[in-house]
Amino acid sequence: MKRLLIISFFAFAACNNSGNIPPTNNLPISLVNNPYTANGMDTIAAARKATMDFADSVHNFGTIHEKEIVQYDFVFTNNGKTPLIINSATGSCGCTVPSYPRDPIPPGKTDTMKVTFNSAGKSGHQQKAVTIHANTIRGLHMLYIQADIAAEGK
Repeated sequence: MKRLLIISFFAFAACNNSGNIPPTNNLPISLVNNPYTANGMDTIAAARKATMDFADSVHNFGTIHEKEIVQYDFVFTNNGKTPLIINSATGSCGCTVPSYPRDPIPPGKTDTMKVTFNSAGKSGHQQKAVTIHANTIRGLHMLYIQADIAAEGK
């Protein structure tokens, strides 16, 4: 019992945050407002969210050669009512590298997410994904690239 009390004390003390952590982001709350409530979804808040509407979410490079580096620009539009903020975009492996705009995309504007694929060390059919986190109602978006890698010398 004494051990449990001591462990509980340290767990509480470790979680006791005095609020001295400086803010890491100075975005207005209106840009990151969560439309989900305990009673369901706030449809008014949801209607004000940014969107990330892609012209296409899958691109097939067709047949490429091993060690070839290819790129594709995925075009998207913010059809929402607030600026679109992309928090992060990551490839499913080191061979797939997304490049995205760091500044907010205003409502009605179009921009691109460039995805670079390096086929070095790859062979056969490849499918890679890019995961995007943004301030949209979905929050998470996926893009996919595909390629058939021809072995070197063929």
